[in-house]
Amino acid sequence: MDIRLLGLDNAAAYRDLCLEAMLNSPETYTASYCEIKRNSVYVYKVRLQSVNAFTFGAFVEDELVGVVTLVRGKKKKTDHRATLRFLYVTPFEREKGIGKQLMQTAINHAKSLDGVEQICLSIVVNDKNKKMAERFCYALGFVPFGVHKGAVKAGDHYYDEEHMVMFLH
Repeated sequence: MDIRLLGLDNAAAYRDLCLEAMLNSPETYTASYCEIKRNSVYVYKVRLQSVNAFTFGAFVEDELVGVVTLVRGKKKKTDHRATLRFLYVTPFEREKGIGKQLMQTAINHAKSLDGVEQICLSIVVNDKNKKMAERFCYALGFVPFGVHKGAVKAGDHYYDEEHMVMFLH
């Protein structure tokens, strides 16, 4: 398994993995399958060229099996913060430590960025993932700082979003 920063040549595989995530875990993400499907490969190429966003991919035998994105604040008053977004590992590669390695790679990258003092993330919680997601994030060093009740609405169901932070200094 190899983890590396995604480049333009990974845009199509990245888009495909995002679509897979929406099919496998629709309640876990704020975007919908239809919204992701509307985005062309070009949209992903633009995202991968951002100077403030870093998308890391996990590859097994040259196949993209997991991703996580680190986004640094763009404005003077928020560039001390970075946010982790869209962690996903394909089901047949789960429980092998890939998610943890992706997160650790992104955390280490955030630590290498001059001036970044904290890393934030949010998890959409449901009955299936709440305990596992919390344990996973706590083990990495994140602490909760709030819950947004009913933050995500999928059909007639509402899901809470738990906000967490890791202070680097």
